[in-house]
Amino acid sequence: MKVKTAAGVLLTALMLFPVYWMINVSLTRDTDMRRDPPPLLPLHGTLEGYRAVLHQQLPYLGNSLAIGLGTVALTVALSAPAGYALALLRPRGGRALSFVLLVAQMIPSIIMAMGFYAIYLRLGVLNSTAGLILADSTIAVPFGVLIFTAFMSGIPAELMAAARVDGAGALRTFWSVVLPVSRNAVVTVSLFAFLWAWSDFVFASTLDGGGTQQPITLGIYHYIGNNNQQWNAIMATAVVASIPATLLLIVAQRYVAAGVTAGAVKD
Repeated sequence: MKVKTAAGVLLTALMLFPVYWMINVSLTRDTDMRRDPPPLLPLHGTLEGYRAVLHQQLPYLGNSLAIGLGTVALTVALSAPAGYALALLRPRGGRALSFVLLVAQMIPSIIMAMGFYAIYLRLGVLNSTAGLILADSTIAVPFGVLIFTAFMSGIPAELMAAARVDGAGALRTFWSVVLPVSRNAVVTVSLFAFLWAWSDFVFASTLDGGGTQQPITLGIYHYIGNNNQQWNAIMATAVVASIPATLLLIVAQRYVAAGVTAGAVKD
């Protein structure tokens, strides 16, 4: 048991070392970064990187928050009714549609980004928050539909029958019965949709490369140039950008575990 514990601690330390190094570099002075070997601890630490975040990166963080929340709202609004229909209404072609949604997740983002660029250019919606929300949702919605379908398939038939006896139609049953008991699935889909939108770089650089509503991923990228790399500012921004995702994962982990495993085991 002690050997297993030690091995677990070692593997965990190896996995978390990049996080530690990110924090270490964010507190390291530019002159100390050129040392060989680099310092393992920021003995002469500086907060210059975090000052740069406060002065330069807050608008990008606000843009990412707006894009993330918009993606969550659109994803849940589309995927929850679709999952309800596939799981409980059993429409014709439902299995084929589920297969198409599965295949859609295998399409590389760069291919989708190029298609969106051509469409947005004609519609005049390049460099817009709404355009990024729509693009990010195309990644999250197929996943959300599959999660909702698996979760809602496990809802007891007696609950649905009781709703029909009370005179509830399909829409009322979805809103008043199915959606409230699908809380774990809602949290799971919302979390993954937010994380995808928060960490997106491909869509952002392709569809909003010259706009004023750029997310934090492009804000970090602006620190990297041919002759200048502000590594402490880059890592400080990465640390700050990681905080919302980390807090969301900690708060929602039990809901996510229940939402992802729903439908995996049948009684």
